[in-house]
Amino acid sequence: MGLSLLIPARTSLISDHEDQSIMDVLKHKCFLEELLFWTIKYEFPQKMVTFLLNMLPDQDYKIAFTKTFVQHYAFIMKTLKKSHESDTMSNRIVHISVQLFSNEELARQVTEECQLLDIMVTVLLYMMESCLIKSELQDEENSLHVVVNCGEALLKNNTYWPLVSDFINILSHQSVAKKFLEDHGLLVTWMNFVSFFQGMNLNKRELNEHVEFESQTYYAAFAAELEACAQPMWGLLSHCKVRETQEYTRNVVRYCLEALQDWFDAINFVDEPAPNQVTFHLPLHRYFAMFLSKAVKCQELDLDTILPDQEMLMKLMIHPLQIQASLSEIHSNMWVRNGLQIKGQAMTYVQSHFCNSMIDPDIYLLQVCASRLDPDYFISSVFERFKVVDLLTMASQHQNTVLDSEHERSMLEGALTFLVLLLSLRLHLGMTDDEILRAEMVAQLCMNDRTHSSLLDLIPENPNPKSGIIPGSLSFESVLSAVADFKAPVFEPGGSMQQGMYTPKAEVWDKEFDPVMVILRTVYRRDVQSAMDRYTAFLKQSSKFPGNPWPPYKKRTPLHPSYKGLIKLLHCKTLHIVLFTLLYKILMDHQNLSEHVLCMVLYLIELGLENSPEQESDEEESAGGQERCHDSWFPGSNLVSNMRHFINYVRVRVPETAPEVKREPPASTSSDGLTSSQSSRRKSLHRENSGTAQVFSLVAERRKKFQEIINRNNSEANQVVRPKTSMKWSAPGATPQLTTAILEVKESILSLLIKLHHKLSGKQNSYYPPWLDDVDVLIHPEIPRYSHGDGMTAVERILLKAAIQSRLNKRIIEEICRKVTPPVPPKKISSAEKKTLDKEERRQKARERQQKLLAEFASRQKSFMETAMDVESPDADIAMEIATSEQHVSEAIYDCVICGQSGPSTEDRPTGLVVLLQASSVLGQCRNSTEPKKLPTTEEEQIYPWDTCAALHDVRLTTLQRYFKDSSCLQAVSIGWEGGVYVQTCGHTLHIDCHKSYMESLRNDQVLQGFSVDKGEFTCPLCRQFANSVLPCYPGNNVERSLWQSHSNKCMRDLVQEVEDLQEQLGAFPVSISSETNLSKEMESVMKDIKSTTQKKYTDYSKSPGSPDNDFLFMYSVARTNLELELVHRGGNLCSGGASTSGKRSCLNQLFHVLAMHMRLYSIDSAYNPWRKLTQLMQDKNSELKSEELPEVPVLYRDVSSLLLIQILTMPQPLHKEHFTCIIKVLFTLLYTQALAALSVKCSAEDRMAWKESGALKKNTSSGEKSWEVLLGHVVSQLSKGKIYEEGETEELTVVNPDSVECYLQQFCLPFLRITSLLQHHLFGGDLPSCQEDEEFTVLASCLGLLPSFQSSHQFTSASCLDWPVPAFDMISQWCSELASFADRHPDQVKALLIQEPKWDLPRLLQLPENYNTIFQYYHRKTCTVCTKVPKDPAVCLVCGTFVCLKGLCCKQQSYCECVLHSQNCGAGTGIFLLINASVIIIIRGHRFCLWGSVYLDAHGEEDRDLRRGKPLYICKERYKVLEQQWVSHTFDHINKRWGPHYNGL
Repeated sequence: MGLSLLIPARTSLISDHEDQSIMDVLKHKCFLEELLFWTIKYEFPQKMVTFLLNMLPDQDYKIAFTKTFVQHYAFIMKTLKKSHESDTMSNRIVHISVQLFSNEELARQVTEECQLLDIMVTVLLYMMESCLIKSELQDEENSLHVVVNCGEALLKNNTYWPLVSDFINILSHQSVAKKFLEDHGLLVTWMNFVSFFQGMNLNKRELNEHVEFESQTYYAAFAAELEACAQPMWGLLSHCKVRETQEYTRNVVRYCLEALQDWFDAINFVDEPAPNQVTFHLPLHRYFAMFLSKAVKCQELDLDTILPDQEMLMKLMIHPLQIQASLSEIHSNMWVRNGLQIKGQAMTYVQSHFCNSMIDPDIYLLQVCASRLDPDYFISSVFERFKVVDLLTMASQHQNTVLDSEHERSMLEGALTFLVLLLSLRLHLGMTDDEILRAEMVAQLCMNDRTHSSLLDLIPENPNPKSGIIPGSLSFESVLSAVADFKAPVFEPGGSMQQGMYTPKAEVWDKEFDPVMVILRTVYRRDVQSAMDRYTAFLKQSSKFPGNPWPPYKKRTPLHPSYKGLIKLLHCKTLHIVLFTLLYKILMDHQNLSEHVLCMVLYLIELGLENSPEQESDEEESAGGQERCHDSWFPGSNLVSNMRHFINYVRVRVPETAPEVKREPPASTSSDGLTSSQSSRRKSLHRENSGTAQVFSLVAERRKKFQEIINRNNSEANQVVRPKTSMKWSAPGATPQLTTAILEVKESILSLLIKLHHKLSGKQNSYYPPWLDDVDVLIHPEIPRYSHGDGMTAVERILLKAAIQSRLNKRIIEEICRKVTPPVPPKKISSAEKKTLDKEERRQKARERQQKLLAEFASRQKSFMETAMDVESPDADIAMEIATSEQHVSEAIYDCVICGQSGPSTEDRPTGLVVLLQASSVLGQCRNSTEPKKLPTTEEEQIYPWDTCAALHDVRLTTLQRYFKDSSCLQAVSIGWEGGVYVQTCGHTLHIDCHKSYMESLRNDQVLQGFSVDKGEFTCPLCRQFANSVLPCYPGNNVERSLWQSHSNKCMRDLVQEVEDLQEQLGAFPVSISSETNLSKEMESVMKDIKSTTQKKYTDYSKSPGSPDNDFLFMYSVARTNLELELVHRGGNLCSGGASTSGKRSCLNQLFHVLAMHMRLYSIDSAYNPWRKLTQLMQDKNSELKSEELPEVPVLYRDVSSLLLIQILTMPQPLHKEHFTCIIKVLFTLLYTQALAALSVKCSAEDRMAWKESGALKKNTSSGEKSWEVLLGHVVSQLSKGKIYEEGETEELTVVNPDSVECYLQQFCLPFLRITSLLQHHLFGGDLPSCQEDEEFTVLASCLGLLPSFQSSHQFTSASCLDWPVPAFDMISQWCSELASFADRHPDQVKALLIQEPKWDLPRLLQLPENYNTIFQYYHRKTCTVCTKVPKDPAVCLVCGTFVCLKGLCCKQQSYCECVLHSQNCGAGTGIFLLINASVIIIIRGHRFCLWGSVYLDAHGEEDRDLRRGKPLYICKERYKVLEQQWVSHTFDHINKRWGPHYNGL
């Protein structure tokens, strides 16, 4: 469609727009307008939006469309308000408007031609007008002010957002903003709009009942102020950066003040705020404050030319001050009946996204007011707002009419802290942007170590992103590297993942830690404590200060000249009286004071000394000074001279019960001048001197000042006396009976400080002026020893500063120190105080008791950890591991962790170990290459699981079953490489009947976390480790254990015979099977558990289903799996030696008993017993076979480790050591022969001939049976009879020299020796020796008793371990003949089935690429092989690299989703998946799953879950190692805590 069609009447668009109101009915003149109208009417259908936007490249269209859009702006707003899908609609509106208004040229043109600004402001105003309510602030009945109602949908759902966002967008253009700032009418309208938000969401303190319903409207209120008021303000401020823009600031300030004056009038405000009310929303105040700040900082305006008169300033300070006092009340729990939401407001107000639009302007405004108002008036107002005026009396008791005594301390702390903030902060008073950024960063880092992203989030920046002010001209990164060190991500022993953190550098703690900034920026009060704790730790560590330090005093940036008046606050009598009173009260131990109060008092004194106005003249003699002043406490207003001024008597008003009343007043005191109702209602401070007593009341002073100012400002007579509105709100209840008393004080601030020093140190005369020893102190006062320390250090620092500033002070300090100060007089304690003192003492004692208990508990816990956890001391706890208890003759004793009784395990009441049974395919993942497999990230790199251990064992079993008898095949191998059952324990035992009742109680307890009791799952009652079964402990007594271990002198022949006889006597199992005892029942049930742990496909391998051979195979394979896994956990060899790594936690001994008991149920037909084939010469049965019958598996094809387990487990238990050794010796001969056979196949034909001949020559020497050359020659000659060597050449050994042959043979035998040594260790105890890798063979052989006497290793050969039960050559001939006859029938299979040298690498997860992007790019678009769609949540298995759909219904099979299904096929129930779109790893374990975390971190060591931040991610090798470690050691269940059921839906 041509553009000409769209815009036939473009010229008439800009019709006489002025005369029709913005809100009027629309008149359409062209097709485009019609189109847009219906687009809006139908709430911006996506296709229409796309259509309209697609034509924007045409410049004419763009201008026409923009104007049409502006013309419809009011209509858009109306539609938006009515819309039910306002979110979607908002996004689409902004989608269009951002294209139109981001172009400065276009925005300027439309502003000029279409009154864009007028339209926007009017539309916003109109929008808000629909939800206004009457303001209840101040004067509820007569208020004329209206505010927005935060409960309305318009505010709650941020419906105004697109319009405000457009407004902020166009204000970012300088030309448009200039127009706005120059247009007085617009400014008036805008201030009118802002005043709708002034005082919204008013909170009224609940005094009686708790609120029924906690309203959450405050979210809406804070969002509205930030988005609708603050953001446009920051936008405007960004254009007021230079001198030339002064006029704009004047305009804004002028209309802002007018709006404020209107507001004060509307709410009927005089001089006292209404009590128990607070609103956090004063956008007009904040506009005023921020434009003032800009004016001074950037535009060089004289502050006084734009400030209003004193009366207006007095009004301006009231509400921001009210907020500060309310913050303190909220933290003192005075608003607790208003619910949690009020705390939420207090926190949001200071939170990093809001603070520079809320609390910072408020405090700045208060600083401006304080610098221009009378300081005494300001200080009195502060204490009155904080409701602690009554507390500031010298009397030991007082009555506070407006505050409960339990809140007094925290409110006083609040008031002093606020004064410290007010006087110390320089954010708007002279700090540069770089300094501010640095201070903010230091404050955040001092509270806690922070990640890079949380720091970015916590540092308040100029909220308007378009303003072009990046926080600080120095970049964020360079400041960060200047103040912080990066701590790389580490792991805690519990397995919790740490992110990369930044921590403050030492010099930052030393010089830049600023507690004031920390207090200002903490959202949670605990963060202040955290910062102090970290500071303490730093001082201890760097041995700068050993004790508990106080917050350090930090030097401040100099004040900007415009704000010099702020210093007056520190030098006003009112503050000095307060400081004096508080020091006195602390010294006299009055109630409700704390160390924090003292700390703040000293901080204020120090601030005063640092910022003294001008040097006082030392000539002013103190006596003269005293004579001159009769009117108040102190002679002047300078703190330096007031510090030394002695105050003798003070007249106080006290309750009649107070101890002071009893004293006789000195004759010189008069008691008049106390009639004013004011002072009777409030407390008053007096100074007694020369016979006249002066009343000093903070409140009276404040009133007086206020009245003066008003009189000065209003000449009209009728306004001279303002009504005292405050009288309406006096506290309910009768005024307490007060009486007058006179206190003898005779102290000055200096003397109080010195006495405090003594009190803090607990010693008399602890303070000695340092300059008496070293005059330099006065010249170079910056002494590092004063910069960190506790209260005493602070006092010393202050006294030193006082002495430096004035010679008189120095002299007086020396004088005070010379008079040996008498101890503080013991004061009479009233019963009320006694109570509080007792309470304090009791508290203290309780605290000490608690400490003691905790310490005791910790030591108990430690000893528990030592016995229960992984501590390498195998013999520390005999009960845990029966194996090591040789020294005990009695039975093993077990502790039941449920009933707490100890005793042996009996047949009637068996004890069991808490165990976790889990199916595992970890062993099956071993590969026979050391090169780890990579995760495929291109189409070419695919992974085929041909070379895994599981696959090769599978192939072998299937091949054997093709050619040999099934029952014999099932004893020639082990299964369990995939889906084997791994048993682990935490080492705790319990009675099996106790366990049953424990399970019952769990079943009845409905609040179960993450495990299913019906499946038998539970957590160990003692250590809470996850478990799912109990393994009965066999009630063996440990008698004669040591006797069996002695080496017997029986000859090999006899032992072989004994072993055979023992295998025959099947019934002789100590626990008779016939009588069903509790123990045998339990053993059967645990065997069922073990079977049901793994899937049926992993237990059924026989051709006839359910054959007993199958069970037999499964049972000894369970033993094999557990031994092999322990070997893997030890790193694949036994070089490290020592007890089992899981010494305490090994349950193999108990497991063997359970397996053995069940294996004995299956008799092996004696004719087929492999033992005979190994130890006797028999005629070859295979030759007599009928033609269709399959032969038995030849001995040389049988897996020796499997034979070992079959032999051991079919013997009566417990086994004698000599029989065990005998079995090993016999099996070793077979193993050795297998090694020789495998070797012979590997050499070339010539080599074989050579061996055959050289072997034949030495055959008849004495040691022929123990020489590998002879034996190898014999094997070659025997095997040559069959067709074994005919089939093509196999790969050859490169160099066949004697050393390499010896090495080959040892490597071949090592796996068997390792398994056997582990088995021996578990059955008979005794440590495993540690050794070097190259001597592992010899050490293990001698440990197993294969080496008769250990020879020196240089002439050692593996063959010397052989001990043949029958002549070697005959035996070998018999075994080889079986192969020869098999070779006749199947020549192609002979070599394939010969057992090869096993070279398995440890199980590993796939290797991941360095950069996450590599994975993401390949997989997030990859199609699923099953359903050929691109999955919504793609995931990849980290064990085998399979690509799966997480939660995908497309690949669901019989209600199992693909991930769950894969976890069963690949890991027998354990799956480790990387979620491509989230960079997170999830673990599936059976029916539960958990989020493990991410192994990919960004450059700052942080995770980016769900890829929200979009930072480049890199592999964290340490984390991946931990994941692999948990997979191999099967500890996912123990280490990860947050498990949930997945209901097969992953």
